[in-house]
Amino acid sequence: MPSWPFPAKRRRAQGRDGRQAEDDALAYLLLQGLVLLERNYLCRGGELDLIMRDGPSIVFVEVRLRSSRAFGGALASITPAKQRRMVYAAQTWLQGQETLPPCRFDALAIDGGRITWLKNILDM
Repeated sequence: MPSWPFPAKRRRAQGRDGRQAEDDALAYLLLQGLVLLERNYLCRGGELDLIMRDGPSIVFVEVRLRSSRAFGGALASITPAKQRRMVYAAQTWLQGQETLPPCRFDALAIDGGRITWLKNILDM
């Protein structure tokens, strides 16, 4: 019986593609002057791809990759459930900070090799 929802070979390829997309997103954001604080932050209720500093602000970055913009593209894949998990993970990360810095949620979408950076996609 095949693994759900995709065979292991396809899941491994998607994992490699996802890591490459995060590498590309990180390189792009570093060139824009942001500073990496943490990568792949995991907590019991969520995950953040990149946590970066942009001046005085903390930026929680969701990286999404799609081969094309069909079906809404990468940004459309940030569902309300995913947004809740992002907010929860950010709140958990912020609890470990001594002071509460200004912060925002950004999305970096890679559709067919084209990067789109959207700032402040969620209110916390």
